[in-house]
Amino acid sequence: MRVAVVGATGYQGGAVARLLSERNHRIRTLTRRPDGDRPPLPDLEFVAGDLADAEDVRLLFAGATHASVTMPLVYEPERVRRYALNIAQAALEAGVARFVYNANTRIPKDPTRLPAFETRRIAEEVFRSAGLPLVVLRPPVYLDNLFSPWNGPALVNDGVLAYPLPATTPTAWLSHRDLARATLAALTGQGLEGRTFDIGGARALTGDELAQAFSQGLGRAVRYLPLLPEEFERSLARLLGPATAAGVSGIYHHMATAADPLLMDGDGGLSLGELGLRPAPVDEWVTRQPWQVWSNNTEEQNAGA
Repeated sequence: MRVAVVGATGYQGGAVARLLSERNHRIRTLTRRPDGDRPPLPDLEFVAGDLADAEDVRLLFAGATHASVTMPLVYEPERVRRYALNIAQAALEAGVARFVYNANTRIPKDPTRLPAFETRRIAEEVFRSAGLPLVVLRPPVYLDNLFSPWNGPALVNDGVLAYPLPATTPTAWLSHRDLARATLAALTGQGLEGRTFDIGGARALTGDELAQAFSQGLGRAVRYLPLLPEEFERSLARLLGPATAAGVSGIYHHMATAADPLLMDGDGGLSLGELGLRPAPVDEWVTRQPWQVWSNNTEEQNAGA
């Protein structure tokens, strides 16, 4: 395949690009920073440009046979609509055989006032109305969020798993790798056009159950600490700016209201099973991560060196 990957320089799109590269598919992505950091993938070609520029997006899709799209962390409705229209038109002109859209989150059935959901709904509606050979993936929350400078040190050194979801909320945590596997399956599977998959892990876990899985994987006691969404948003704003932080944290503000407590719930792996996949259990995922990078001992050794 020759795949136009929107978002290949990000975490989710990057996981998709890595898997496609491993399978020897050719990949092209768009970047606004042609001299910035790039994933070291031999089959990844970069096009300098912006999703807001229709000509740039056409260059991205020139010669593409397939498309994988993850929208950037932009939460302005009209800007997202413009991005989506440019992508849809370019994909139609290229005549892609399959167009996979990762909505980045589950989307509530009824409209909300939260850009975190509604901008993703806008993009999906644009792609669907364009008549593309569309498959939609709606993941829940990513395990990889927990292997980060915000969570790793507290997990490894203090046994604290802090996250802005209520402790009682069942969540079908999914890894970026399993998202990539689902994307590849959606790109290549037969008879999937028009389908929407609320993908997720094999089973949903509450906060305490998630902590237990981490205890098994890390070999030490771990307890779950639910963060207030406001606290999470303030921390995120220092890294991403207030607008992006407000957009991202909207998901967690919504979940904190308990208005839709099963939004991130699992289906026993049914959706991934329809794509021919079996997600890895959480404790197995935990075991495979190099958690030592977050340990105090490593920091002390580095300081001594």
